[in-house]
Amino acid sequence: MRLVKKRNFGYVSGWELGWSPVGNPLMTTLCYRVGSVLVDTGLSHLRPEVLRIVAKNPVEAVLLTHYHEDHSGNAAAIQSHRNIPVYGSAQTAGKLSRPYRIFPYQHLMWGATEPVEVASFPGGSENTGSDASEWQPFEINGIRFTPVHTPGHSRDHVSYLVPGFGCLFSGDLYLSSRIKYFRADEKIDDQINSLKKVLALDFDALFCGHHPRPENGKAAIAAKLRYLEDFYGTVAVLARQGMTASGIMKALHLREQTLTKLLCFGNVSMKNMVRSVIRSL
Repeated sequence: MRLVKKRNFGYVSGWELGWSPVGNPLMTTLCYRVGSVLVDTGLSHLRPEVLRIVAKNPVEAVLLTHYHEDHSGNAAAIQSHRNIPVYGSAQTAGKLSRPYRIFPYQHLMWGATEPVEVASFPGGSENTGSDASEWQPFEINGIRFTPVHTPGHSRDHVSYLVPGFGCLFSGDLYLSSRIKYFRADEKIDDQINSLKKVLALDFDALFCGHHPRPENGKAAIAAKLRYLEDFYGTVAVLARQGMTASGIMKALHLREQTLTKLLCFGNVSMKNMVRSVIRSL
């Protein structure tokens, strides 16, 4: 099944995209257009559909929140067809400069991302580890964007504040107020710090890559922060007592999404959230 659903949010347009060989997609993702800018590009399995979207709704630049395939999957094709710049962090640029290995479930759900040239933000250095503190707000056709480094879901993750519209494009920073699993490389302490960082910003609309909150977006961020802080605190107490991740799962009656874990070869699981807390101590 190929799912393309347009969603209107006033000054922002969104397209919900999903693909599955059989039945409804297990997960959908959104790319957004504000002014002449496209934020994220969707999955490569829907490349013809995404190219038709940008043909009917011309864009002059692409902003990537991070390198994951459901967000960067069509960046190279859009850049090639439209001859426009693709912006992202230097970490994103490094990751997308060459092919990288992904799990079979990622191939199945989204498809691989082709290498693409990603331009650094104005003011950023070429050092992947130090450019975040130097990023400067920039304008595209009169719309001002402020890139904000929000790691945790991935090291390269960036959110974009648009002060003129009071909105934040948050990629995968939010996802949900209560999440049930982590990827193996996610860092819960970084996510907590990133959530605190964006709560200090001035916005109301939260344009998440999967679950937009066009109103009361800061309240949604605050709810996730409370959940993660509570989870972290509870797990940390047991971890400091010497309990293993399996023991903590049992003690807290944390249920694994078994099908998800199996399909993802263990790369996505609730236990990864517990392990992330333990690693951070």
